Parts: sequence; C-alpha cells; structure tokens
Amino acid sequence: MTSRRKFLKNTLLSSTLMLPGAVKTGLQSLEKKTSKQVNKPLILSTWNHGLAANEKAWSVLNQTGSILDAVEEGVKVTEADLSSRSVGLNGYPDREGIVTLDASIMNGNGDCGSVCFVRQIKHPITLARKVMEETPHVMLAGEGAKQFAVSQGMPLEDEELHPDARQEYEEWLEKSEYKPKANFENHDTIGMIGLDADGNLAGSCTTSGLMFKMHGRVGDSPIIGAGLYVDNEVGAATATGVGETIIKICGSFLVVELMRQGRTPQEACEETIDRLLQKTPFHEDEMQVGFLAINKEGEHGAYAVQSGFTYAVQHQGGNSAVKSDSRYQTTTE
Repeated sequence: MTSRRKFLKNTLLSSTLMLPGAVKTGLQSLEKKTSKQVNKPLILSTWNHGLAANEKAWSVLNQTGSILDAVEEGVKVTEADLSSRSVGLNGYPDREGIVTLDASIMNGNGDCGSVCFVRQIKHPITLARKVMEETPHVMLAGEGAKQFAVSQGMPLEDEELHPDARQEYEEWLEKSEYKPKANFENHDTIGMIGLDADGNLAGSCTTSGLMFKMHGRVGDSPIIGAGLYVDNEVGAATATGVGETIIKICGSFLVVELMRQGRTPQEACEETIDRLLQKTPFHEDEMQVGFLAINKEGEHGAYAVQSGFTYAVQHQGGNSAVKSDSRYQTTTE
C-alpha cells in the first residue's frame, strides 16, 4: 500500500499530455485525505475532459461573478466536444441507434432543474436551467422536454450519429450483447461543482448515458440527489459511473448529508462508496462509480470504486488533473 501511494504521488497523468495546449495542466496527485487542501473560489469536475470545462467555468466566474453561470457554461464545452462519446450529441447511441441526453443543474439555495431522455438538443444543461428558472417544475422528459426547448428558442439539431459512434454501434449490432459497462477511457458523465469566494455553491451534471442502453433508460445524472446535490449550508457533490448503482443509494445526497454530520469531503466520498458496494456486488467488468465533493470551507475530496477515475481542480493556483484514490486497484492506468 505504501509503495502504491508513493507511485501515485510521483506519477503524472500521461493521458492528459494529449490535451490542447490552451489548457494549463499543472498535473498532480493527492494524498488520500485531499480534503485538507482549502481554496476559494474552487471549481471541480469529473474526468480529464473537466480540464477544458474548468477553464471555461473559471473564465465565466471571473467575468460574471456567478458560480451558477460558471457551472453551466463550463460543462457546455464538453457537451459540444466532437471527441466526446459520453456527453452531448456526439455520444454513443442507445440500442435503437438514437442519442438521448440527461442533465441537471442546482444552486446552493435548493433551486434545481433537469431534463432526461431528451433528443436533438445541443446543450441539455441550458435546457435544465430553463426548467429551473422558467417553469414551476424540476424535471421534464422526452418529447415534453424537447417541446419546451423549442418554445424557449432552442434549435433542434440533426440526429446523424458521429462517424466514430456509428462505427462502434454497427459493430455492436453484430452481436447486440448488452452489458452496462462503465467507461474506463477517462471520460464519462461530466459533473461539475463550484464554490465562489463568498461561499456560494452550484453544480451541474450532463451525459449521453451508457453506450447502447435500452431505449428510454435514464441514469443518475438528471436525478437531483443521485447524480448531483448542492446545499449552501454544507457543500456539494456529483457522481459519475454506472447510474443505477448511484440511484439506489441517492449517492450525491448521501455525500452531502455525511458532510453535514461532520465528515470531510474525502471521508464522505469513501463512506458513500462503501454504502454503494454494500448494495451492489462488485464486478470489475460492469461497474465504475466515482464521487466528487466540496464543502463550504473549500475542502474537497474524491473516491471511486476502482482505479482510473480522475478529476480536474481549478483554483487561483491553476488548473490540474488529479488521480482519485479507490477501493479496488483493478483497471490499467
């Protein structure tokens, strides 16, 4: 265990060297109890694609002073990323060859909005915010969500699959074997949580869901308390990975409630992963889940079921990618 920690502490994330040079990647790894590192303002997001999202969010926060604007605009970068297969309209389709999207957004006062099973909308996170601010509801789904988007002046996008996604879908059709396998290629749902200099919190979460899922499947990302939860009195948390397991324990809500009870963000993430594993037996080929959390004081932590989960940290000192610790050391890094 000691040698593994030394290895993690001294090893850079080689995968991030391929990211665009415009993104400053002062790469680092953290000791297990990351939550003792305090910064305000602070923006965190899941996976390496969070680096570009963080950069945008940080710029918006400096321009507008709104942490809610920041977490919305930040994840829009990933939604529009042509290389992303797990977020936005360029993501993998479901079994029927259709890309359906889920997203949620929440501020520290408890205001929230989400959309699920929505098609042809380039930025579902913006639609989720419109649900929060322009309707008396929290969640809109499917055709109703699309109809509301049109009423708000959002254009409908073409449903043609990205060439890479189409190729993999056609290969999958040859056997049509469905296994809800987590994505270990350092990208999945993007969840972003942020804290401004005054201690105000907000969060966002957006995804195209599991590749080749059943048509109509909805994961944890648009479910307030599962994929995302924010409370200005305590902190915020977001999740990534196989959503069914996260929904079963109201994962992000649980992380925040454990922080309310006095746990650090790191301790809360670890305890939540333990709870998840009590409810869902671990199978390496089928499950990866990671939690990311921040508290009111600007401490943060992250933890995953198995190795391979990284997250991005943006503060006054720069923007960096960090390897999360995990319960099992199983994936190739």
